[in-house]
Amino acid sequence: MKRLLVLTWGEVDYTLQVRGRSSKNLSSLFMQTKPIKNRTSGLPLILAGLLFLIAGTLASAVRTSAIESSGVATPTPLPTRPRRVASQPEAAATPGLGPGASLHGKQLFPPGDPWNQDISNAPVDPNSARLIAAIGPDDRLHPDFGTVYRGVPNGIPYIVVSGSQPPARINFTSFASESDPGPYPVPRDAPIEGGPNAVGDRHVLVIDRDNWKLYEMFSAKPNPAGTVWTAASGAVFDLKSNAPRPDGWTSADAAGLPIFPGLVRYDEVFGQREIRHALRFTVQRSRRGYVAPARHHAGHDDDPNLPPMGMRVRLKASFDISPYSPSNQVILRALKRYGMFVADNGPSWFLSGAPDPRWSDEDLGLLKNIKGFNFEVVKMGRVSKE
Repeated sequence: MKRLLVLTWGEVDYTLQVRGRSSKNLSSLFMQTKPIKNRTSGLPLILAGLLFLIAGTLASAVRTSAIESSGVATPTPLPTRPRRVASQPEAAATPGLGPGASLHGKQLFPPGDPWNQDISNAPVDPNSARLIAAIGPDDRLHPDFGTVYRGVPNGIPYIVVSGSQPPARINFTSFASESDPGPYPVPRDAPIEGGPNAVGDRHVLVIDRDNWKLYEMFSAKPNPAGTVWTAASGAVFDLKSNAPRPDGWTSADAAGLPIFPGLVRYDEVFGQREIRHALRFTVQRSRRGYVAPARHHAGHDDDPNLPPMGMRVRLKASFDISPYSPSNQVILRALKRYGMFVADNGPSWFLSGAPDPRWSDEDLGLLKNIKGFNFEVVKMGRVSKE
């Protein structure tokens, strides 16, 4: 606890600082005086006496205030790792390097990109109720990320590399005609979704921090030396541009969207204390169609009540987030302000994120109290079909 007083004597300004070393024990107080802006001579003796007198008065007031407030109970926040979000956001800086590195607040894509669009006041789609019903109004939001699940990191991992990362040759298989050709700057030990022995989506995400580009692969497998990778599809995104992929093209994601911008990341939740972009989620059944910013569909049904790829939902403004931990509130505020895109087929209401050993799985699990009917569909544009 600290009190600061500035006094002026003639042409000299002085600071007076009274400090308590502990909120529980204020008996150890000390005072410091130092010139702020010395324009003439030193401190007259009479001013020194005045400063010490004021210091004693302030110290007594501080002690009394602390004692009077010592009986007030402070609620204990729900444990997380770390136990609280930062008191101030991290200053924007150069992204770090390595798996799960912090971007230190650097924004992906220009401000006008759909990922960065504030849709909190956008109109609700007239078919919102039917679309939510098709996804599952009573199904629970599921954070599909955390620490470890079945022995491997839980979520979609990523790695940040420098511009000097040696490129690797990429051989595309299933969707070669809709993939951006290599080489990609993929390290031989780049993390793979589900681990090196995974049989699932096996996404690999690489961010080149110096050229500010994103490289993503689906069903990616390296050769033993890690110099050549085989993938079903791949996409390269210039993070300095709003340019979309060609119409009708997939990416490493079914919707033809980038994956990385839609992840809940530890560095944003606990470092920046804010997520300033939309997120991504999956639905079990999707329509044979897509809406911007998506470029591709993965459905087989023309039912207009099924969600198309690229459909955006948001958490209703009326939903009370106050019972949740500060870290979960960061996620929920983003779902209100930016929403989340339908990006792939999978279990309904599964919210994507990046793994991190510092997550609290117990705390993230409380997000499962939120159900589908707590969301609404943001008004969509024209639904495209290939």
